[in-house]
Order: sequence, then C-alpha cells, then structure tokens
Amino acid sequence: MDQTPRGVHAALLSQGLYLCSVRSMYRILAENRAVRERRALRWHEPAPVPRLVASAANQVWTWDITKLPGVFGGWYSLYVILDLFSRFVVGWRLAQSESSLLAAKLVEESVQRHRVPRGTLVVHSDRGAPLTSRPLSALLAELGFERSHARPRTSNDNAFSESQFKTLKYGPMWPMKPMNFDQWNAWCPELVDWYNRRHHHEGLAHFTPQEVFTGEHRRLLVVRQKALDAAHARHPERFVNGRPIASSVPTEVWINRPSSPSGGSPGAGPATGALRCAQARSRSRQLVTA
Repeated sequence: MDQTPRGVHAALLSQGLYLCSVRSMYRILAENRAVRERRALRWHEPAPVPRLVASAANQVWTWDITKLPGVFGGWYSLYVILDLFSRFVVGWRLAQSESSLLAAKLVEESVQRHRVPRGTLVVHSDRGAPLTSRPLSALLAELGFERSHARPRTSNDNAFSESQFKTLKYGPMWPMKPMNFDQWNAWCPELVDWYNRRHHHEGLAHFTPQEVFTGEHRRLLVVRQKALDAAHARHPERFVNGRPIASSVPTEVWINRPSSPSGGSPGAGPATGALRCAQARSRSRQLVTA
C-alpha cells in the first residue's frame, strides 16, 4: 500500500514475478479511483485583481524597488514611488539593501512633502517583503490610506512602475558602467530630474510628468494648439485630414480596468493602444472647441 506502482513492479520482478505492466497497474488503480495526491496540500484562495483608477494627481501611487549594479558585483536597492496619473516620481531613496523600515520612512516623507490629505490616497505595489511589511502597513493605516497589492507572479498588475524602471535604464542618463554606492547616490537625482522634467512621456501626449503633476500641461496644450492652428492657416493644403488637434492627457489612468465600467470600455491601462489615442484626440477637440 505504501509503494508506487513502479516500485511494486520492480519488487515483483526481483522475486521473479510479472503480473502486468506499470501502465496496467495505473489503469486498474484509476478505475477504482485509487490514484490521488496522498499529501494534504494547502489551498489558497485566488488573489483579487487590483482595479484602480486615477483622474488627478495624488490619488493613486504605485511603487517598487529595482536593483542598481555595484562595482564589485553587488547590487543596491532603488526605491521609487510613482504618481499613477502623471507618472511623476514623488519619492525615491537609494539603499544598500531592502528594508521595511526604509520603505515606510520613504512613504511617510513623500506624503509629507506633497501634503497629501489624510484618507485620500491608495498606495499600490507588488508583494515583495518590504512592500507588504508590518511597519508600512501600520503607517498606511495610521494615515488612513488604502493599500493595494499586485497578484502573485503577475507583473502586469504593477506595469507602470516596471515601465518606468525600463525607461530609466534605457534612457540617455543611464551610466555606461557599474558604480559604487556614493556614485549612484550622486547620480540618482540626475536620473529622477531627467525623468520628471525632461522626459516627454508617450502615455501623457508627450508632456513631461512634472507638467502633468503640476497642471502646467493645460496651458501648454493651448500653446500647442495655437501653433498647429497657425501652421494650418499658412498651409492648409498640407493637412489632408483637416484642422490638426493637439493631443491631450487622458482623463483617467487605470490599473486593470473592469470589462464594463460605468464610464468606459475595457483595455485601458499601461498599454492603451489606439483606443486611448482616439479618446484623447476627441477630448482635446472638445476642449479646444470650448
């Protein structure tokens, strides 16, 4: 009873006996419903799908930790907190290792720096140890903020932070060789400044994250539209599709948009495709016309 069919088959052969093949043993066991997992396995409820939406800055923050290469083969931990609506880096910190206390301290400092009112923020992250630690959970509960976590082994649930790390590491400000901790600590402000102030984000109609975070993009949208109108007036024959409309920032940014939400269609998220572009052009046309 405590042997596998292959073990029984081998033991019988050692005794000079052959009753049937291993496959026949399994077939007979299956017919008698005797093939099953013997161990008592723990079963987990599926993790809920995070569904978040931001229509303005400081409504949803998403954050993660990435690794920076050291000179002698080690790695440093870069904590980055991103505002979901504007993609603006609201807080960052470089450390020699991952720490739950440093994570909680960074969130607290970022909240104080941007004066986020109590109970108005959702902080989203994956399920890494510092991101789900007790110090951070206690801090968020004390501030009245809601916390949200990605599903296990589902990187798309935190795609905005992952995409921002890729943009930094493939951008023009990324160093060409590993550096020590002090060198990275001096370089990171340049990286963050480039991303916030000089990187024209494709998902933000090529406005910079800082322009969207501060609301400056509204004034710049008017400037862009006036430039297009002037060009159209000078050479209307060049614009075969009529008067050009400057693209605007999406009014909502989602993580895992529901299939039939009250205000839109599925598919909006970190990769919005042609649907969001068409919606953005339509909103821009209405704004400029108004």
